[in-house]
Amino acid sequence: MKEFSLFIVLTFVMTFTAGHFGLWEDFKKTADTVHQYEYKALEYSKEIRHLKKKNLALTTEIARLKSEKEHLQMNMDDKQERTIASIPKKSVNDLVNFELYRWSADKLLGVGEQALHFKNYNKSAQYYNALIKHYPNDASINDKVLFEAGIAAYESKKHYHWAKGHFNELVKRYPKSKYKRGAKLWLGLSHFYLGDQDQFLQTVNEFRQKYRNSHEWEVLSRYYEDLNHHYKK
Repeated sequence: MKEFSLFIVLTFVMTFTAGHFGLWEDFKKTADTVHQYEYKALEYSKEIRHLKKKNLALTTEIARLKSEKEHLQMNMDDKQERTIASIPKKSVNDLVNFELYRWSADKLLGVGEQALHFKNYNKSAQYYNALIKHYPNDASINDKVLFEAGIAAYESKKHYHWAKGHFNELVKRYPKSKYKRGAKLWLGLSHFYLGDQDQFLQTVNEFRQKYRNSHEWEVLSRYYEDLNHHYKK
C-alpha cells in the first residue's frame, strides 16, 4: 500500500513537473518573440525619426533655394530694368564693358592673364587694354604686362594698333628689359600689318644687321624676302 501511494505521488510530481516545464518553454518562446518585435519596433521608430529629420532638412533646403532663386531673379530683372533705363547697353564686340561693370585693375589683369593662357587672344587683348587705358599708373603695369598685352593684341589679329602702342611703351619705358628685343620684333610686325612699310623695313634691317643669329631674326626672315621684294626702295 505504501509503495502504491509513493508511486502515485511520484507520478503526480513528474506529471506536474513535465507540465510546468512545457508551460515554461511556451512562455520563454512567447517572451523571446515579443522581445524581437519590441526590438524591431524600436529600430523602426528610430529610423522613422531619422527620416523625419532628414525630410525636414530637405524641406528647409528647398525653401532656401527657392527663396534664393526668387531673389536672384528679382536682381536680374532689376538690373535689366536699370540697364534699359539708365545704363548704356552692353556692346556685343566689347567684352570688357568697363563703363557698365567698372572692373578693378586686379580683375582686369587677372582676366587678361587667364585668357592669354588659354589663347583667347581677343578677350585677353581687350582686358589688358582696358587695364592700361583706365589704370595707366597702376603698379601692376610693368614690362611683362606690356609685353603680354602687346602679344595678345597682335595675336588677336584685330588690334594691331593696341599692339603697336603697348610695344612702343615697353621699349621707351624699359630700355634694359629682357622683353625689349622681342617687343621690337612684334612692333615691327605690327607695323607690317598696319601697312607702315617704312617702319617695318627699318625693323627688318636692324635685326638683319644686329641680331642675325637671334630667334627674333628667324621669325622676321620668314617675311624678309617677300617684303624686301615688294617694299625695297
